[in-house]
Amino acid sequence: MVTRVIIELQRNSPNWSKLVEDIVRIEKKIFPKHESLARSFDEELKKKNSGLLYIQMGGDVAGYVMYSWPSSLCACITKLAVKENYRGLGHGEILLKAAVQKCRTRNVHRISLHVDPTRIAAMQLYKKLGFQVDSLVEGYYSSDRNAYRMYLDFEME
Repeated sequence: MVTRVIIELQRNSPNWSKLVEDIVRIEKKIFPKHESLARSFDEELKKKNSGLLYIQMGGDVAGYVMYSWPSSLCACITKLAVKENYRGLGHGEILLKAAVQKCRTRNVHRISLHVDPTRIAAMQLYKKLGFQVDSLVEGYYSSDRNAYRMYLDFEME
């Protein structure tokens, strides 16, 4: 049995380059070219207000979630992807929960994300974890592809 490990990608990690390469390969395979961060992934990850968690199965990156906190009040889930052969095993949910928890440690009030309404599994996952549809953003991905903007608010004590 292969153990599932969630790891936070550290900028000073000795295997940074290999991990980024593995993640970029997943990014290129899953997302259309105009939606992919493959060209700028390394730069995105070096920003102080961003983070990335990934699941490692054996020596293989099974999936990842990228998040950022552009302000002190709000955070964003930028990317969530799971390799096809690892889907349906709960990896996406585990990654999303871990990213939400990381964002909560920053005391943000809201986490937002964008999702293609035709990605049913993604929509179901986000709703399962409490995200709500805020609005439809026409032409978000391309002239003929829209996105739902979704959010998750936290109760402030």
